[in-house]
Amino acid sequence: LEQQVVRMQKQIAQATQRGDKQAVHDLQQRLMESEAARLLAVRRVAEENQGKDTAGVDGIKSLSPKERLAMASTIHPKYWTYQPPMPVRRVWVPKPGTAERRPLAVLPMIDRCKQALVKLALEPEWEVRFEPHSYGFRPGRSPHDAIAALMVVIEGRPMFVFDADIAEAF
Repeated sequence: LEQQVVRMQKQIAQATQRGDKQAVHDLQQRLMESEAARLLAVRRVAEENQGKDTAGVDGIKSLSPKERLAMASTIHPKYWTYQPPMPVRRVWVPKPGTAERRPLAVLPMIDRCKQALVKLALEPEWEVRFEPHSYGFRPGRSPHDAIAALMVVIEGRPMFVFDADIAEAF
C-alpha cells in the first residue's frame, strides 16, 4: 500500500515541478479515491498515531480490524457531502514547566482519517514548492538537518548566524 501511495505522490510532485496544475489536481483526486491511500490514512490514525486512544465527541477510542476496513470505505471523497464535520472535544492540557493550561481540540475519528487522507494528497505538492532550506514542521526534516546545512555554508569563511525565537511575537 505504501509503495502505491508513494508512487502516486511522486507523480504529484513531478506534475507540480512541470507546472501542470490540472494534472496535479487530477492526481490528487485519484490518490484520495484510491483504496491504498484510504487504508494507509486509517492505519496511520488508528494504529500509528500517538493520540490513537483519545476519543473525540464520537466516543471512538480504537478501531478493530473490521472497523478499520469499514472506516476506509466510509472516508471515500464521494461521501463527504453527506458527512458534515462533527464538533471537536476541547481538552485543557497543562503546559510543561508552568501552571498554565492550553486548549487541545480532539477531532472525531472519521475527521482525523479524512485529514490524514487529504494530507497524503497535498503534502507532495507543497514539499516541491517550499524553500530547500526550510526546516520547521516539515516531514523528514529536523533541527539537526538545519545545523548540518549551516555548518556547510559557514565552513571556511567567517559568517554570522542569526537565531531568533519569535514565538512570543505571535
